[in-house]
Amino acid sequence: MAAARNPSPWIPWSLALGDLLAFALAVYFSRLSHAFYYGESPLRVLASWWGSLAEVNILLFLFLASLGILAFLLKGHYARRKVFWDEVGDIITVFTVLLGLNAAIAFSGKWPLSRLWLFSAWLLALLLLPGLRLLQRWIFRRLGLWSRPVAIIGTGANALEAMRAIQSDTLLGYEVRWLLSPEEIPPKPSPANAFQPTVLALGRDPLATLRTLGSPQVVLALDNNHWQIQQDLLRLLGLYYPNLAIAPALRGLPLYGLEVMHFFSHEVFMLRVRDNLARPGPRLVKRVFDVLTAAALTLLLSPLLLWIAWRIRAEDGGPVLFRQERVGRNGKPFWCLKFRSMVPDAEARLQQYLLEKPTLAAEYQHNFKLRDDPRITRIGRFLRRSSLDELPQLFNVLRGEMSLVGPRPLLARELSRYGDNIALYTLVNPGITGLWQVSGRSETSFADRSNLDAWYVRNWTLWYDIVILLRTVRVVFRREGAY
Repeated sequence: MAAARNPSPWIPWSLALGDLLAFALAVYFSRLSHAFYYGESPLRVLASWWGSLAEVNILLFLFLASLGILAFLLKGHYARRKVFWDEVGDIITVFTVLLGLNAAIAFSGKWPLSRLWLFSAWLLALLLLPGLRLLQRWIFRRLGLWSRPVAIIGTGANALEAMRAIQSDTLLGYEVRWLLSPEEIPPKPSPANAFQPTVLALGRDPLATLRTLGSPQVVLALDNNHWQIQQDLLRLLGLYYPNLAIAPALRGLPLYGLEVMHFFSHEVFMLRVRDNLARPGPRLVKRVFDVLTAAALTLLLSPLLLWIAWRIRAEDGGPVLFRQERVGRNGKPFWCLKFRSMVPDAEARLQQYLLEKPTLAAEYQHNFKLRDDPRITRIGRFLRRSSLDELPQLFNVLRGEMSLVGPRPLLARELSRYGDNIALYTLVNPGITGLWQVSGRSETSFADRSNLDAWYVRNWTLWYDIVILLRTVRVVFRREGAY
């Protein structure tokens, strides 16, 4: 079998040089802020902005930029691969610290610094650095230099879930090529799984088997019934594969809420489980973020809100808003607001439609939605496709009944279908958008929706709220899964 080709060893150096280029471009073009502020010629400023003031600004910025690159090096951004959104979260954290140092120096009053120049440079760097990293990875992928072959040890449900997780993030560059079974006779690949990698027996000498594959990236993802085999493989592979990845067969744990307890001289650790949004501190941070962001969005979008209200009223003269009772935090009902997208007698028309076409009743029971819903108005169809009908829920957020991001608000009739996760649902305010909406929306099943909401409550971070909001914008513009 042909050996798998590993990525070129100079790629980490290229990534570091790309970051250095992003910092250099940021400090160079940030000088344009002076040109716009003081009415100078941009071309003249870019052609001749050296001098004592420039030297001080450049030296300070490049010194802080070198600290940033050192921080990224220590966080493994160049030697190891990370999920893109986690990487961006690291970048924002590092930039926040560096900006604090910059501010402490700039406002000390002892150096002849241009504060406008320096802070413009940090803003540009925050945009350029992730952008250049994406561009580099795209180029590496086109040249065939970014792909890293992966061998997953395991063939059960845990291994397949690990494979799907890896394949969901193409920016990682990981390509799952092999599933290695700890059993002597490997199972046949399931025809239900698309892009099924080659299934092989791990054999009696795992190291020899991996060498024949070209020493790929190894992920240990065995199920609980192979516990002893996993312990043996951990000891063996840990000696020869320093970047060994482990996907334990644990489900339902709050990944960002775990507290690890170590015991000196004992090969034991314990995990203390804490659902993130069950704690008062994270809830306070989330509420402050909700109020500030919802107030800003309401002011910014007020012209659009007024236009939609006028358009709904002009179509049939009916009410602008639609109120529906939903179940909120602690099981308390509240009136969830939407722009009206249906005809006034929507419920009666639905019952008549389902009686006339009973084959559609099953589709409606799946997620209480119909693709070709006869109740929807002309403007309502546009509002639903674009998800603009949800905008009045900003007022629900300001009133403390909802959050910007959270579980989708449930109807009372849906509570019984939610399963055991209902305990987590009632801990938090439901959201305008959430993990469900950016993971397929109407294409996912109700059980998937319940599990995604539970994962969100357990693993909440403010950064994940921001990521979900950004991904919601992409989903809305692409009109993915909405009807």
